[in-house]
Amino acid sequence: MHPLINADPKASVDRPRIAQSLGHRRPATSVIAECLRVQAAVPPNTAAQRFFGVSPLGREAEPWYVGALGELEVARRLEGLGPGWYVLHSVPIGAGSSDLDHVVIGPAGVFTVNTKHHRGQNVWVGAKRILVNGQRTDHLRNAKYEASRTSKLLSVAARMLVDVTPIIAVVGSRRMTIRERPYDVVVLREFELVAWLQQQPITLTTEQVQRIAALATQPASWKRMPEADAVDHAAFDRLRRDIATAQRRRTGWTVAIVLTAPFAFITAWSVTVGALLVR
Repeated sequence: MHPLINADPKASVDRPRIAQSLGHRRPATSVIAECLRVQAAVPPNTAAQRFFGVSPLGREAEPWYVGALGELEVARRLEGLGPGWYVLHSVPIGAGSSDLDHVVIGPAGVFTVNTKHHRGQNVWVGAKRILVNGQRTDHLRNAKYEASRTSKLLSVAARMLVDVTPIIAVVGSRRMTIRERPYDVVVLREFELVAWLQQQPITLTTEQVQRIAALATQPASWKRMPEADAVDHAAFDRLRRDIATAQRRRTGWTVAIVLTAPFAFITAWSVTVGALLVR
């Protein structure tokens, strides 16, 4: 069960009653919606393309697709936090279209988790910047801004100071080099996230955790009502399956070519030698 959902009205009193508006919001909702919107303009693969394993994913939809996979993976990891921790996903914030990938609330405090899916890339972390394949990013600045914004909104809603720690969760990197850790942003690989959170010292009482968690699920706390969650998650699941099927077919064709190439070479060589001997 999602840690923010209290489906049983007779459930233990150590969990607050959570408004369904944000407590039931699924991970990567905003990114999936944009992925499907862009992908809708891509013509379906032909039978021949499906046979040869051509990916059905459009080039413009790919960044959104990869981003969604990253958020889903981090959400899956966060399920391991256990009792006493509460997690919100894809939280709409402010008057614009921005959202927070994940908000984590527990005994160790409040955290915003910004997912960065850098599949197969090299990530270099310094005190003031993060480079991806040698290119400078705005990851640190954006993470700090999200945490600051979250702290202000939750502090107003809770009528108490709510400190928020920004976390960047790097997913799928080929190599991550920590030259120097930033002093105001935590940078972790996705598989380090849960253990790091659980090891942090306790800063909030159970009552404070419950109160902040309950307030965090209310759209009014974020100054924005979420759009109706009409995202077709089933369509995204089908897209994932189609992409995986195409990948398997490409792999199968590659293996077949590798296995048959020596025999094709031997056959061609034999024919050539035979023709020379006839002469």
